[in-house]
Amino acid sequence: MPVMTDFDTALRALGPVQAQGIGTAELRDRIGALQAGMVRASVRAVWLDASSALTYFTGLSLGASERIHGALVPASGPVLYVSPQFEAPKLQSLLRIPGQIAVWEEDEDPYALIARLVAGLNAPGQGLALDPATSFGFAHALMQAVAGPVTSAQGLIAGLRQIKSPAEIALIQTAMTASHRVQRAVHAGLREGMWSNEVAEFILAAHRAMGLKPLFAAVQFGEATAYPHGVAHPQQVRTGDMVLVDMGGTLHGYCSDITRTYVFGTPTARQRHLWDCERRAQMAAFDAARIGAPCGDVDAAARQVLTDAGFGPGYQVPGLPHRTGHGLGLDIHEDPYIVRGNATPLQPGMCFSIEPMLCVYGECGVRLEDIVYMTADGPRWFVPPSERLDAPFGTKEIESLP
Repeated sequence: MPVMTDFDTALRALGPVQAQGIGTAELRDRIGALQAGMVRASVRAVWLDASSALTYFTGLSLGASERIHGALVPASGPVLYVSPQFEAPKLQSLLRIPGQIAVWEEDEDPYALIARLVAGLNAPGQGLALDPATSFGFAHALMQAVAGPVTSAQGLIAGLRQIKSPAEIALIQTAMTASHRVQRAVHAGLREGMWSNEVAEFILAAHRAMGLKPLFAAVQFGEATAYPHGVAHPQQVRTGDMVLVDMGGTLHGYCSDITRTYVFGTPTARQRHLWDCERRAQMAAFDAARIGAPCGDVDAAARQVLTDAGFGPGYQVPGLPHRTGHGLGLDIHEDPYIVRGNATPLQPGMCFSIEPMLCVYGECGVRLEDIVYMTADGPRWFVPPSERLDAPFGTKEIESLP
């Protein structure tokens, strides 16, 4: 039986992971695919705000602010960048996809500038489609300034982003493997009386040690595990507590996201029952994830297991109060969403979580969250899911808990 490892020792054993970022050729292909979609939709240009969509198509990570800053992608021709004048030299140094930079001074109207650029494009179609991450203030001003229809680019952008390339799958795999290792270190290092925020600090430090940018760390003990997004106060772990640990980091912008739930000590019959119900719901969702199946069918499969076990129905608690999963990529939550009513058919390259959390307010909760990616033959786990409550990381990972 492995010896428990303290967090300081575990941290010293961690080193940076290696992974190749997205190449410029793939960025160009993404822009070409967006432009082909724009031609089909008769859209003249798409505005990419300072968001993950801008990163996806151009490789730029600018960060949103009160000043509009981003890129204009025409239906044909090179990308045009829009920037405050004083940011232009920095932007020029960051460009991976060459293009003209149109600038505006602090006392000028950037929306009028964008409207003139759209009007002057030698491109088919009409109007402007907006990155769905564009703030309402920016969107409203563009709707007033641009001649022609101003619509949402949600369908154009999400339709491309939800199908991951082999390079994206490889990045997510490396990030998920790193976070899985951190999860194992938490399980091995947990001690009686530890505070939840103490464990969270280790998780963040461990991701940094592995070369990932920490994204979040959620640690819940006992009754607090019943709440999907935790509680406002820290908790101390005691023997017999349910433990829920959710974490994520980013590698070259791509996210990991993984949750494990187990008992600190010897589980009760009730804890075993709840955990087993959750496990069966997660496996039912996995089995329902087949090419061509609607995303909503995956949610329905997980929810049916819990309903048959006496929970719910629907979103009622005790039961599963939220969707079964969400897409994952440059954003921690993105298309496709695994939720009732989503008719989007599953396709190879889609990545999403399966996490049908079982919540029993006032008692405890169980969430087993793993990410899958769709292949032509069906879903694949990025990391091994939990199989048994007594061995959340496999039979070789059982630790000598109190």
